[in-house]
Amino acid sequence: MSVVVRRSNTFAVRPLSEQDEQLLRDVLDASASLWNELNYERRQNFFDSESVWETADYRKQYVGVLGSATAQQVIRKNSEAWRSFFAAREDGENTAPPGYWGNEEDGRELRTYIRNDQYTLETGGRSRLEIPVGQDLKEKYGLGYHDRLRLEVAGDPKWEGEQGRLELYYDEVDDTFRAIQPVTVPDSRRDSPLADESAALDVGANNLVACTTTTGQQSLYEGRDLFARFRETTEEIARLQSKLREGRYSSRRIRCLYRKRTRRRDHAQDALVRDLMERLYDEGIATVYVGDLTDVLSEHWSARVNEKTHQFWAYRSFIDRLATTAEEYGITVEVESEAYTTAECPVCGERDDTERDGDVFRCSCGYEGHADLDASRTFLERQAGESEVGSMARPVRLTWDDHDWSEIPHSPERASPNEERTNQSTGDGKLASVGTA
Repeated sequence: MSVVVRRSNTFAVRPLSEQDEQLLRDVLDASASLWNELNYERRQNFFDSESVWETADYRKQYVGVLGSATAQQVIRKNSEAWRSFFAAREDGENTAPPGYWGNEEDGRELRTYIRNDQYTLETGGRSRLEIPVGQDLKEKYGLGYHDRLRLEVAGDPKWEGEQGRLELYYDEVDDTFRAIQPVTVPDSRRDSPLADESAALDVGANNLVACTTTTGQQSLYEGRDLFARFRETTEEIARLQSKLREGRYSSRRIRCLYRKRTRRRDHAQDALVRDLMERLYDEGIATVYVGDLTDVLSEHWSARVNEKTHQFWAYRSFIDRLATTAEEYGITVEVESEAYTTAECPVCGERDDTERDGDVFRCSCGYEGHADLDASRTFLERQAGESEVGSMARPVRLTWDDHDWSEIPHSPERASPNEERTNQSTGDGKLASVGTA
């Protein structure tokens, strides 16, 4: 029996002229305005203990700009957000009602949704995306009655299948318009890993992820530069807040910086998860173990640990992204305790007489190695069984360039002879603790 699954293709979108770009911005801005107006009424009804579903007919108000079908899709998306909110409340989660897409003063989040039968997407030599616009915008920009907005698209689709509702938005961090196209596809190769191997992840902030696999591969996603930029933006926000007159707590500039900081982090996080899952799938990984940081954070809590884990790295958000993306590849994510993995020597098992200095782990027995990579190996051996983890190849180190995670050709941090000898043995590794990052 064929299994049907949902996947997504992502493309960069390029207007063909300045007028087309302004027209596209008008469509996205009107969609955000529609979302905000509808969401405001529903929030007011919710707080007044009234039905959130009894609202004005916003489709009629926006049909001239967006067209009836697109206006209806934005309304439907808002309804889905509210249904998810109520479902979470029923499950006992402490969650807030759906929020706004920015505001008129500070700038709205430019986003819209196009029904699956209302857009045309073609890729290849003559790539193009055509979307409908309302009659008012057609007249404003001199389009014919049956004309649609034509845009160029860049990128190759990873999935072929029945197309779903298109999400079109402006990526403020990259100054790029993007389109996300859901597709419904039959059960495919990516739904079944090529083998039954395992991997374990150490999640931190100095190094965002250290990964070890039972196939002997290790990878390290470096995060110091990202965290430094996060701190710079945070300090600038604090500086601007200190200059506000009494009684004010924010400003347009401050809200813009908060938004930019979050989007920059999310962009890097999304790209990391995608890059990691591609690598793990190619290695035949079926199960990924990731540490539950609850006990670690309670034991090693500090303001800096809190900033790195909750604000900068957004650990819970990362786990959600990891699980969602892994599902696309048929990979299972399991969250397990990582207790004592940070303090334990991978050679002699010592926990008390060990220390960490940056990325270097040292033990009184003489062992010295990379703390985070050793950490992920120890964690893997605890979960998958020591006999399944063999010799380690030289680790792959990756750095972020604001667009992609790229391998560092020749790492300046060479493994010590001590570490190289240990990596050829069956000694344990060690999972990095956020508390000691």
